Amino acid sequence: MSPAERLAVHDTLARYAFALDRHDPAALEAVLTADATWTFHLPGRPVLGPVAGREAVLEFVRTAWAAETGQRRHHPTNVVVHGADGETASATAYLLLTSDAAVLTTGVLTFRLARTGGEWRIAELVLAADDASGTPAGSALLSTPWSVRHRR
Repeated sequence: MSPAERLAVHDTLARYAFALDRHDPAALEAVLTADATWTFHLPGRPVLGPVAGREAVLEFVRTAWAAETGQRRHHPTNVVVHGADGETASATAYLLLTSDAAVLTTGVLTFRLARTGGEWRIAELVLAADDASGTPAGSALLSTPWSVRHRR
């Protein structure tokens, strides 16, 4: 993967985080494939998801936004871009999620990306939280109407 392609993947992940923090559904939609899936693993809790399809992901996120208090910031850090073949790539990053500067949760984000329309988009997101049990972030994820219906 060329440095320019690697940078484009990093940019996609940054745009994903900004879209979440700014409550910008159009920006989030722009970084997701039509068949995107999101899955959440929270310590001591049932697996949440997968949330399947871009429209379902957007519905899930809108519901989460409505329940938020404070200013959330998603900080994907230490991003490592793994194998890419020109049309697909994967990346791993740490997540630090804050609200009003307080840490809500941390974890590992795993992304599978696909090139669509000449741009990298997120096809799959898996969050493995490592301290979400009992935190506001974990509680908020588990109490959304979508998550109540889709726990495994």
